[in-house]
Amino acid sequence: MGAYLVRRLGLMLLTLFGISVIIFALLRLVPGNIVDILFDSAGMVDPKEKLKIMQDLGLDKSIPQQYLSWIGGLLRGDLGYSYVSEKPTLSEILPRLPITAKLAGMAIGFAVLIGVPLGVISAVRQNTWLDYALRVLSLSGLSMPSFWLGLLILMAFVATFGTLPIYTDPPKTLIDELLLLAVPAAAVGFRSSALIMRLTRSSMLEVLRQDFIRTARAKGASPAAVNFKHALRNAMLPVVTVIGIETAFLIGGLIVTETVFNIPGVARFLVEAIRWRDYPIVQNLVMFIAVVVVTVNFLVDMLYAVLDPRIKYSD
Repeated sequence: MGAYLVRRLGLMLLTLFGISVIIFALLRLVPGNIVDILFDSAGMVDPKEKLKIMQDLGLDKSIPQQYLSWIGGLLRGDLGYSYVSEKPTLSEILPRLPITAKLAGMAIGFAVLIGVPLGVISAVRQNTWLDYALRVLSLSGLSMPSFWLGLLILMAFVATFGTLPIYTDPPKTLIDELLLLAVPAAAVGFRSSALIMRLTRSSMLEVLRQDFIRTARAKGASPAAVNFKHALRNAMLPVVTVIGIETAFLIGGLIVTETVFNIPGVARFLVEAIRWRDYPIVQNLVMFIAVVVVTVNFLVDMLYAVLDPRIKYSD
């Protein structure tokens, strides 16, 4: 187990190093930079002033020097300064992280609490009207973009209640914030719940045909014990994998959702930083997303051994 963990952690570090190189290179390949954007918007053409700003921002250095400076700052905990606001990157990112974390947590919670039970019900009631209805619902969820669903929800709220469930002033209490985030969380989690439901259904159908399920029924086990204790636990490995992937990549759905519902989270902030070529913000946010993805995949691998005792990570 110890040797496996060392190898796995080494692979994580190697993956993060490769991702950091790709992030840094792709940002520099995009035409234009923050200095060009600032000068174009202000109508300034003084080359000396432009050179001075590039020197202040460190953009006059070679690409390898800029990369080493960024990585060195990351290792020291210094994420640099935003080119636009001229504030420390940490002070710009940290206030937005809890908002996005709550929204993502509520979205994946909604997806799991809705997707897994409905997937079990659909498998147990195979080829009944309820199964067909749930399959149509899951296909609708997979086919419906989160931003379009968000717009439909906004229009429905306006037509029904005459108000919009968007983030304007900061909520006064945690309950108010959770209620405000519940609608966008459901909008972005609906697709994930549909995917989890379909995978749970197919995995459950495969397990329900196994011999040990028939043996459990023959011994007089209750339907709930057969479906949830025996079948669901053995069907959860592929479902856990998808839940981990959806958790890691949920930021992709949050970008448009935070924009539609005017939520001041890191996903919406990332779009604004990309538009302004604010390298420190973009680099650190994308690197943070990469760390989340790699970490979640590592935790999913570790969870396999907990769910299935047959899986052993030998040294």
